[in-house]
Amino acid sequence: MPYFDAASAAPLHPVARQALLASLDEGWADPARLYREGRRARLLLDAAREAAAEAVGCRPDELVFTPSGTRAVHAGISGALAGRRRVGTGLVVSAVEHSSVLHAAERHAAAGSSVTEVPVGRSGAVDAAVFGGALAPGTALACLQSANHEVGTEQPVAEVAEACRAAGVPLLVDAAQSLGWGPVEGGWSLLAASAHKWGGPAGVGLLAVRKGVRFAPQGPLDERESGRAPGFENLPAIVAAAASLRAVRAEAAAEAARLRGLVDRIRARVPELVPDVEVVGDPVRRLPHLVTFSCLYVDGETLLHELDREGFSVSSGSSCTSSTLTPSHVLRAMGVLSEGNVRVSLPAGTPAEDVDRFLDVLPGVVAGVRERLGAPTAAAAVPAAGSGSLVVDALGRRCPIPVIELAKVIGDVPVGGTVTVLSDDEAARLDIPAWCEMRGQEYVGEEPSERGGVAYVVRRVA
Repeated sequence: MPYFDAASAAPLHPVARQALLASLDEGWADPARLYREGRRARLLLDAAREAAAEAVGCRPDELVFTPSGTRAVHAGISGALAGRRRVGTGLVVSAVEHSSVLHAAERHAAAGSSVTEVPVGRSGAVDAAVFGGALAPGTALACLQSANHEVGTEQPVAEVAEACRAAGVPLLVDAAQSLGWGPVEGGWSLLAASAHKWGGPAGVGLLAVRKGVRFAPQGPLDERESGRAPGFENLPAIVAAAASLRAVRAEAAAEAARLRGLVDRIRARVPELVPDVEVVGDPVRRLPHLVTFSCLYVDGETLLHELDREGFSVSSGSSCTSSTLTPSHVLRAMGVLSEGNVRVSLPAGTPAEDVDRFLDVLPGVVAGVRERLGAPTAAAAVPAAGSGSLVVDALGRRCPIPVIELAKVIGDVPVGGTVTVLSDDEAARLDIPAWCEMRGQEYVGEEPSERGGVAYVVRRVA
């Protein structure tokens, strides 16, 4: 069964498995003890730290291991903010950061501190000049991911790091998605990553803090991991994480070129095979193994279930794949279609035959889902006040139904006429404007609705 969700968790690398099993026998003792078993454990821990530091591009004494990538992010943000509290409390983040960063930012804001969110363009990347302009006096820390976890877009880290250096603000980089492919370029100050993203075991993160960065670990102090990650180290998992990072780096150049070719095939063929598809993310500055596309008139949850029935494990940022009606914050920030969103992230070793079969299966799956969603009774379209206008009542109906009903009636108004869609699904705020852009229609805007929800107004121009 082809597994196409490496961006969530990569399969355990064979080297990680070997190192994990070996270190279970050799690395079970306390590395802080001076007797023979403790010294042996310490040697394993030191070797793992040196290997990880070499891959990151920092000194071994600048790197600590944490229980997860999320813990690394939270420890990095809280420690850097506390260390620079005399400078200020301002925090700057991009709008498409991983939820671990945004949750930390929400808590920081709830405590009364300022958080500035830097917008992104339709490709998902920040503008380095705009990011630099957000570094106001009193900014204590800036955060920027190296590459996006949902659409694969690489961020201009080197340029942003230079802007941060000029402003005297440390930059924390979440490198979880990219570290297995290579070091993060530029003068970053802190870096966090997670082993299960590159084929290491789950439950191991790493945090690098450059010398000279003011840093004050939060919480009770501990003698382990420089006081930045308290508790007994999971040494077998750490050894396996470092060993697998070294292994995937040795394979990265060749495997990146091979997977980029497969992803390029998906990016080119999906719009040819499936009508009404938007491939999102930067087409050039992106991770080599990840592609995301959205399909009009498709329920994301149903689409993922149908692909699973066909033997393909994929992920999604669509609002229809969760219990909420809120689209992915990444897709929302980019202003792209969220309906029927599919993220394909190929693990190392993915054969071309699996990609070919995915491309063979996908058109029929999408067509089947669209056929089923088109079957429900259409929302009533009734004349509105004024000539050439229709109102579609889609209240209580989840996306993509409001967009489907809009598409059904747009041809019933003359050019220059309007269709007003009433919807209480938050996803409509994103998907109706995206539909207009794809279909060449004019999105007029939204206004309050007396019947509840929101009225989205579309003018027919073609």
